[in-house]
Amino acid sequence: MANRREQLIIVRGGGDIATGTIHKLHRCGYPVLVLEAGYPSAIRRQVAFSEAVYDGRSEVEGTVCVRVKDMEEARRVWNEGDIPLMVDPDCQILQEIRPWALIDGILAKRNLGTNKQMADKTIALGPGFFAGRDVDLVIETMRGHNLGRIIGNGEAQANTGVPGVIAGYGKERVIHSPAQGILLERAQIGDKVKKGQEIAVIVTGQGEVPVEATLDGLIRGLIRPGYPVTKGLKIADIDPRESEFENCFTISDKARCIAGAVLEGLLYLEMKQGLEAELGWAKEP
Repeated sequence: MANRREQLIIVRGGGDIATGTIHKLHRCGYPVLVLEAGYPSAIRRQVAFSEAVYDGRSEVEGTVCVRVKDMEEARRVWNEGDIPLMVDPDCQILQEIRPWALIDGILAKRNLGTNKQMADKTIALGPGFFAGRDVDLVIETMRGHNLGRIIGNGEAQANTGVPGVIAGYGKERVIHSPAQGILLERAQIGDKVKKGQEIAVIVTGQGEVPVEATLDGLIRGLIRPGYPVTKGLKIADIDPRESEFENCFTISDKARCIAGAVLEGLLYLEMKQGLEAELGWAKEP
């Protein structure tokens, strides 16, 4: 088995779903480098390493992610046992290094430039990619029977725009911005709220537009205060189960399932490529 410390994995995206994968790979001994956009819009900020873009540091379930500006700083962070994150949405770092594997965890529902030439092993999460052409493997991210399925030839299910059902609620759980402007919070992640309660306001050129809770429950996610939102942007998520307070601050079941699939996919590709190399050598005269 190769030395895991030499198997660099780049993960594009540091939102809550990608964070589940980053967290697992780090705990398994892989050096992980996270690449993020300049202004990430994570909703579940308490469990998103992307918050390090703003704060310089983000901690999720005891694992720390630190913003760095170059590979020298990244190596220092790895040596300290933490995860480095760079603002590099276009993957310019690939001009300096070639990772052992690259994971696209942006979940943009479309391909923002990831391809098989970026690393020996490439995996993408969710729709927008064709396994076998764009990347080696695609991981299904739609809740249901196929969640976490590893696809070697084909695509994940198309985005339906309808969130998964929790305690009988689906689309009601998610709140979208009613206007374009700057979001200011009136409540925080983990707070109990009642339907109709003001949880934020959008400051526009014409005044403030209220954002109200769509049901009783816990605020599971709320976009960062001060973020410049567009009309229709997802800005909040409410969990109707008021007893699930700790869930607001821990990696979700969905993210853990997808993370396990990514790890399995990497081990599968490692084994497959190793066997192909051995067979190739065996055929040499």
